[in-house]
Formats: sequence, C-alpha cells, structure tokens
Amino acid sequence: MPTFPESRSLDFLLLFKALLLGLVEGITEFLPVSSTGHLIVAGDLLDFNDDKGKVFEIVIQLGAILAVCWEFRERLFTVARGLGRDAAANRFVVNLLVAFMPAAVLGLAFHHAIKAYLFNPITVAIALIVGGLIIFWVERINHQPRVTSVDDMDWKDALKVGFAQALAMFPGTSRSGATIIGGMIFGLSRQTATEFSFFLAIPTMFAATFYDVFKNRALLSASDLDLFAVGFVVAFISAFWAVKELLRYVAHHNFNAFAWYRVVFGTIVLFYFW
Repeated sequence: MPTFPESRSLDFLLLFKALLLGLVEGITEFLPVSSTGHLIVAGDLLDFNDDKGKVFEIVIQLGAILAVCWEFRERLFTVARGLGRDAAANRFVVNLLVAFMPAAVLGLAFHHAIKAYLFNPITVAIALIVGGLIIFWVERINHQPRVTSVDDMDWKDALKVGFAQALAMFPGTSRSGATIIGGMIFGLSRQTATEFSFFLAIPTMFAATFYDVFKNRALLSASDLDLFAVGFVVAFISAFWAVKELLRYVAHHNFNAFAWYRVVFGTIVLFYFW
C-alpha cells in the first residue's frame, strides 16, 4: 500500500504516523537539534517519506511557526502598530528583513540541489555530530555579550545572524541552532540570540512553506485533509510548549545538553543507516 493511497477509508495507522511526525516537528523545530534531520529520519523509519509525505512535512512546519506567532503575538502586534511611526518597530522589521535575505537568496539558488542530494539520513547524522561539536566549542568560550536585547541589535548584527541561518540549508544543521549559536559568536547574549532566532523563523519559515506548497500544489488532495489536520494541530501544540520551555531553559542553562544529544543521536543514526 502506498503511503498516501488516493482512495481509502480512515486509516488509523496513517493518522498515528501523522501524530508522531507532528510531535517530532513541534518539539524539534525551535530546539538546536534540527527538525529537518529528525523528520528525515522519522519519515524513513515510519515509511512516510514519499512525495506527498514531503508536502505533509511542509504543512506541519506551518503549524509550528504559527505557535511562535501566538507566543509572541503581543510583541508582533506592537511592532505592527508602530511601523512607520516608532523607531524601535522600524528597526526591528529592518533587522528581520536583513537577516532573512541570505537564506532567501541562497535558498532560491540551491534549493533543488540541496533537496536532491543532501536530504538523507547519512548527511543528517554527520551534520548533527558536527553541529554538536561546534556547540561544545562555543560553550567553552568566555562570552562577553555585546548585545543584551533584541531591541539593541543593528542591521550588521542581523546580517551576521542571517548568514549563520543560511548554513542551516544543510539538513541536520538546525536553523535555530545555527542562528542561536551564530548569534552568540557574534556578540549576542544567549537570551537575545534565542529570541531573535524565534522572530527570524517567522519570515523564513513562512516563505519556505508557501514556496514549497506552491511547487507541490499538484500533490495536495482533499482526501489527505485528516492527516494534515492531525499533524498541523499536534505540531502547533508541541511547538508552543517547546518555545516556552526553551526560553525558560536558556535563562539558567547552557546548550551542552543539546550538544550531547546531537552527538549521541547522530552517531546512532549514522550506524543504523550506514
């Protein structure tokens, strides 16, 4: 039976797989552990990785990013109301646009090649391990943050974080990991880098989601609505929880625990799939 049969009665096994993948997406999207890497591995293990399965992953990513919008809704509404009149709101939007551009330009240029050649468990495992080692290295540095608030960032700070985010086009790197750790390297405090990573996810993930949905619109079908709904809702709820917990965590801890997780999980994946 194909992963997404064109005509089927309600298949509870498929719905359970949709639930699991929604949970994986929501929990890992904003942690520095690579949601894309986890989805590639989980989809492979669950045999949920055909063309429509890829569209499903795009839909549940939308659920995760809407969770961030909801968590920061007051800040976003404040910025929207002050746009054009308030200097802080204008600077915030400019910083997001500047940070968004590197990934947008490079993504358009190399999207197809990356999808074709790098989206597999082996490359993900290697990126997980290398990323974990980089986190260990960064955490050993004696940080003296130069920027302690998102409002204090200028466009040069944003551009540096944007180039760090572009590295996450390599699956397994982690978009949030690249922006948070990159931000810390470039002088942002741990809390500031984490918050800006969340805000930067909004334009980045919305753009990537709608671009992929448009490209794969022929694969969308009303018969898959139940699967998409389950994955979307679970991703939204679990991502909302993960964002709140990560903000609470970074106030008192470093990222070494995530580095250990990346190295151990990456090693297991490498041995399993090689």
